[in-house]
Amino acid sequence: MKSILLINPPVTKPCEPPAGLAKLAWALGAQGVDCRVYDASIDGVLGLIYRPTAADDTWSRRALAGRAASIDALRSPDLYRHRDRYKRAVMDINRVLHMAGLEFDATLSLSNFGSPTLSPVRSADLVRAAEQSESNPFHSIFSDRLLELFDQGEPDIIGLSINFMSQALCAFAMIGFMRKQLPRATIVCGGGLVTSWMNIPNLGSPFGGLIDEIVCGPGENRLIEMCTGRKRIRTAVTGYDFSWTAMGRYLSPMRVLPYSTSRGCYWKKCAFCPETAEDAPYLTGAPQAMVDDLRQVAAQTSAGLVHFLDNALSPRLMGHLIDHPPGVPWYGFARVTRHLTDPAFVSGLKTSGCVMLKLGVESGDQDVLDALSKGIDIGMVSKALGTIHGAGIATYVYLLFGTPAENEKSAGRTLAFTLAHASFIDFLNLAIFNLPAYSREAHGLETMDFYDGDLSLYREFIHPRGWNRNRVRRFLSKTFKKQAAIKTILNNDPPFFTSNHAPFFAMPG
Repeated sequence: MKSILLINPPVTKPCEPPAGLAKLAWALGAQGVDCRVYDASIDGVLGLIYRPTAADDTWSRRALAGRAASIDALRSPDLYRHRDRYKRAVMDINRVLHMAGLEFDATLSLSNFGSPTLSPVRSADLVRAAEQSESNPFHSIFSDRLLELFDQGEPDIIGLSINFMSQALCAFAMIGFMRKQLPRATIVCGGGLVTSWMNIPNLGSPFGGLIDEIVCGPGENRLIEMCTGRKRIRTAVTGYDFSWTAMGRYLSPMRVLPYSTSRGCYWKKCAFCPETAEDAPYLTGAPQAMVDDLRQVAAQTSAGLVHFLDNALSPRLMGHLIDHPPGVPWYGFARVTRHLTDPAFVSGLKTSGCVMLKLGVESGDQDVLDALSKGIDIGMVSKALGTIHGAGIATYVYLLFGTPAENEKSAGRTLAFTLAHASFIDFLNLAIFNLPAYSREAHGLETMDFYDGDLSLYREFIHPRGWNRNRVRRFLSKTFKKQAAIKTILNNDPPFFTSNHAPFFAMPG
């Protein structure tokens, strides 16, 4: 039996623990594996915030002097009743992180990490990040902690979960350090970003000598096999172990439990969707078993809020939550279906603890929605928004501009729809479309490089209707965002934490 250390590299939003590692820890522990977990992201963010730093401007000096108070405030429900005070605390903490990054010539925030010389979409740069580990801002923090963990017992296997571009450079800096310290350890990488990389045609093996194995998709079975030699172990969709973390360390006013009741997407028909391109199957379990497990994990962690991570909560599961409430307030993504137009159903969601629904509306133009195979009727969206608002559930609406099916007139319809329903929308996410490089729909478009790198997942394209990115940006900045009602909604969005902190403003004080 081999031991394993699982790592969440910086930078992920420091408001809740990484659910993927908690699921892996549970699956491995159930097989008797000696499994430890290290959230290097929260460790690194807090370590840099409290690190001694010099300041030569008024804002920086104020932010440094008040950083402990700002951290305490972000962990207190009272702050979320005062939006301006909240924003000041977040911006001050982010300022401290920004200054810490500048000392290493890095761009660092509460939600991102960047380097002017190294790109996370170039494998050669990731290798350089490993070779130059000491130049990473988090090096002094993760190196000390990893040495402590190694002193307690050297793991046979080290697994890194890399889900976001913001983690890539730091993950490889950690890999470079660990390669030197434990040259005989087996290093495995997985996670959403890594899975997307491995779906790039003809990529080959760009990380030889650094990474021993890459796992695509769910990693439980492969890690169990590596640790125990047992193959084809059947693991449940449910099951989480958060015993390795102090949930009170995260920057939220209550303990947030990230939880998924499914893998993949039950709809899986949208154009340009990675779930379709990567052919990820939809897996879920019996609703009662999931709710029972959720209640148990929520009790074990003293959770004050459940964050459902599903690509979309199924109507079947939501109906079960109505009949069997989890006992904890919750929020998550949902597709707009007829269920959300039913006042009784939505009222039941509210009673079950639902405080916010995230809705991928994408467009206010029916032709665009049809072209994207969203399976959404704009009239149904209108009715659903009114019904959800009427039940007292907050809405976080996602809009997407610049898709191949859209033109300026279509975008104008989205603007008109948003204005007509502004009183029903609490938060807005506005995004400009990025063309997934390896989607089947990309083959019908004239494309060119978007990012210069062998790991780039997107391509630029000649818009068939002339609605290019520059025109979309001008429309958003000069027209869409200038509307008073929309400006008010956008001002509600929590900086950096966005939808992760939005529910706290929707919860009763």
